[in-house]
Amino acid sequence: MKTHPRTNEGGFWHKKRYPYQMWLDGLYMAGPFLAEFAVTFDEPELLDEVANQFVWMESHARDPQSGLLYHAWDESRQQRWADPETGLSPHFWGRAMGWYAMALVDVLDFFPADHPRRGEIVAIYQRLAQALSKYQEKETGVWYQVVDLPEREGNYRESSATCMYTYAYLKALRKGYLDSQYMAVAQKAYQGILKQFVEKDDRGLLNITRACAVAGLGGDPYRDGSFAYYIGEPIRTNDTKAVGPFILASLEYESLK
Repeated sequence: MKTHPRTNEGGFWHKKRYPYQMWLDGLYMAGPFLAEFAVTFDEPELLDEVANQFVWMESHARDPQSGLLYHAWDESRQQRWADPETGLSPHFWGRAMGWYAMALVDVLDFFPADHPRRGEIVAIYQRLAQALSKYQEKETGVWYQVVDLPEREGNYRESSATCMYTYAYLKALRKGYLDSQYMAVAQKAYQGILKQFVEKDDRGLLNITRACAVAGLGGDPYRDGSFAYYIGEPIRTNDTKAVGPFILASLEYESLK
């Protein structure tokens, strides 16, 4: 991580093959690892590094109207998916914000209560939690693949993002990062997972359905970040990116009892 390439202000590139790009997903890749490393090996300056990554990502990706976060930002504005003025990708992909939300509540496990940057991370999560709550489907309690366009043809209720949001809400409530008013959001989401996505097969085994297999930007073949791209990626049952967060959410849910 010390030699990983960065944007001009210091943000980690998503990968070396994606130059000058920060993606929401990447905060989960780097943040919890660096925070735990900082505490385990007594390198507290790395906690400032972790905080900076979240602050920079939000400062570029947050939409001021909705409060949602765009999937990615290209500092160079060279990618075809990037807005020529802002550098942002065009849509709010559900799981990207899920990775970011989980990363926020997980890195806080390693920030001391008196750390001067702790409050910044809590505030970032609070803003995201508020924004996501406005797009929770009232009928089912879950979220869509492209979060802000539930009525658009082809969009679908997506399990991995819903499980990730639910885990983050429940953990944040347990840790005191959110007001109790969000308990209704979290509980409705958990019940929504059970009703919308968990199915029992003819062998009596439980399966989690409707998880987006994968989504990214750029590359070859080129992924343009369009609505058609996000809804066109394969949908899987029992994808680990849904199963893992569901287990985490379930552990948090059980702790409420």
